[in-house]
Amino acid sequence: KIASCDSKEPSLSPPKETTVALMAPSGAEYVVGTWATWMAKCVAVPLALSHPPKEIEYVLDDANVSIILATSEYSEMLKPLAKARNLDIVLLDLSKEEEQQQQQQEENNDAQTTQQQQQQQQENDSGALIIYTSGTTGRPKGALHTHGSLIAQVKCLTQAWKWSKDDGIVHCLPLHHIHGIVNALYCAHYMGACVEFMPRFSPSLIWSRLQRTDPPITVFMGVPTMYHRLIQAYDAMEDSEQQKASEATKRLRLTISGSAACPVPIVERWKEISGSTLLERYGMTEIGMALSNPYEGERRAGHVGQPLPGVEVKVVPVEANGAEDDDEDDAAPTGRKAAANESGAGELRVKGPNLFREYWGRPEATADSFDEDGYFKTGDTVVLDKNYYKILGRTSVDILKSGGYKLSALEIEDHLLEHPNISEVAVVGLDDVAYGQIVACVISPGPLTEQELAAWCKGKIAPYKVPRRVKVVDKIERNAMGKVNKKELVKRYEQL
Repeated sequence: KIASCDSKEPSLSPPKETTVALMAPSGAEYVVGTWATWMAKCVAVPLALSHPPKEIEYVLDDANVSIILATSEYSEMLKPLAKARNLDIVLLDLSKEEEQQQQQQEENNDAQTTQQQQQQQQENDSGALIIYTSGTTGRPKGALHTHGSLIAQVKCLTQAWKWSKDDGIVHCLPLHHIHGIVNALYCAHYMGACVEFMPRFSPSLIWSRLQRTDPPITVFMGVPTMYHRLIQAYDAMEDSEQQKASEATKRLRLTISGSAACPVPIVERWKEISGSTLLERYGMTEIGMALSNPYEGERRAGHVGQPLPGVEVKVVPVEANGAEDDDEDDAAPTGRKAAANESGAGELRVKGPNLFREYWGRPEATADSFDEDGYFKTGDTVVLDKNYYKILGRTSVDILKSGGYKLSALEIEDHLLEHPNISEVAVVGLDDVAYGQIVACVISPGPLTEQELAAWCKGKIAPYKVPRRVKVVDKIERNAMGKVNKKELVKRYEQL
């Protein structure tokens, strides 16, 4: 069905590539949809299950989708969007019998799979996957990965983290995010390991599953918020339950935390429970994983390790007079770079076969994201501390990290300005132990409560983008250039 669909005129040409939207829960349907898309030589565009129709609509249009693959539970929501764009929806629902037949077929097709892999090697430059990511320019951009960049990531991580066919992973990460797609799913499938999907993260269900040994679970990946909640649930257990839970964690050969910096107290408490240190790593949608603490050797809390195999990195002083820095007193003379501070901090830049090919339909944004030597500008400030990299934060205050999600303050502001009681708004991130940062906003003129704003946002933006703290002011102060100094706003309203 995919192969026979009429391709729409793609947004980026050449090359002409057909994009296929995929909306399915974590499970066999998602995997089937992905592989079917690739077998038809098309590009998969996973849709976020938690996103409201307005955000789904944006991705369908921006990616210039030609057909939609979905399970029946999402088809009703998608029907009006598809009809307005003259798109077909192909249902992915699999019966238990079909799942068993699929598994049997996979077991009998090793030779065919090898042949397909060889053919795929000849198509490394062709598009495979578009993942949408927030940026400093507001609306999300689609980062296009090729088959080559994905296989480079998978080979790198399976080597570095010692994946094998005997591994088993409980998968409870979103499948529209590089963490859940590549690290937790593709790596396991590449090695023939078992992936056990959990439709949503639940501390009680995770603890219960880890204590069962048939089949064994050897790997767990999560964001810091997940580990925080697992620890909370553990601390609430009776002594006998804690002993069983602790023994279960000791059977895990690898526990990884990513998508946001993991607070040191969480790392230390997890070590007390499990006897092992969380492996922290660093990556982005555009680059996959770039840095990692070692599988064997010292795992240093608060650090993200060293470059992974095949990855090149460099640290470049941040432009002091750029839009990333609103503190004019600290600015260097116009056109000059600020010297790296005594610790050698600067922007991390990355190069390697793991990098994405382009932002879909945005050649200028793609060009701007690379320097003259072909390194991708991550926008993250790092320092090399005794041979281990440490992330100090974003070079832009308009990028937030909340619960493992990378959010654009500008995108959220654009949505909030549609509210009739908001004429000015500034969205910032406030530090939070559980989420890393929580979304907060300063608005004018109001009046508007947090509950009223949350109710208005429902159905308009994803739940994790909705501000949890609201401060109403008469007027938002700006500097002589008309800019809002968000660093000062955070200092002033950090007790929101």
